[in-house]
Amino acid sequence: MALPNDPIMLLSVINLKLRDFYPTLDALCEDLDEDKAALCARLSAVGYAYDPQRNQFV
Repeated sequence: MALPNDPIMLLSVINLKLRDFYPTLDALCEDLDEDKAALCARLSAVGYAYDPQRNQFV
């Protein structure tokens, strides 16, 4: 599944996957073959940062 280009849709999809399927962002990125730094940069551009304690972008 390709990740959405829209940053807000991307946020929703990533947080859902983190909540329901992956224990960490590293696990998600490895499984989906996504670049962690690029993903974080895309979400940072719209004001969200990964919180490892919550395992969510907030």
